[in-house]
Amino acid sequence: MAKSQQSYNKSEKEKKRLQKREEKKKKMEARKLDKEKLDNSGIDLVYVDHMGNLVDTPPDPSEKEEIEAEDIVLGIPKTPEGEKEAFDPTRTGSVNYFDHSKGFGFIIDAENNEKYFTHISNCIDEINENDKVTYELEKGQRGMNAVKVTLVK
Repeated sequence: MAKSQQSYNKSEKEKKRLQKREEKKKKMEARKLDKEKLDNSGIDLVYVDHMGNLVDTPPDPSEKEEIEAEDIVLGIPKTPEGEKEAFDPTRTGSVNYFDHSKGFGFIIDAENNEKYFTHISNCIDEINENDKVTYELEKGQRGMNAVKVTLVK
């Protein structure tokens, strides 16, 4: 009885193996057909229209625009001497929180309501909560920090 059971298992395994082989062949043929379809379809040529977009139709020659090589500016265009912007690094805000025992606090900017960290070592005047202050920003380890903090009188 054990022999008939064993031969049955062998024949079942052989059937499964042949079935897997057939499925593998079918998948491989399907992939080959899909690849041939992709190779035959698609856009043969791509054109760039007058706006710089990729299109499959040739551009209209009447919309073509001639540009001199000297007119092309690479980089940032130079501004005339009289038009330089005056950048004022000082900002104004109010002290939202300040802990004298720990030596740090936060200042809320008056323009954009951003919160900036400040340390007591960066304060010129002694500050308390709700004081109006002027300060400058400096990049710190965890973001922008308020430095050169002075009271507004």
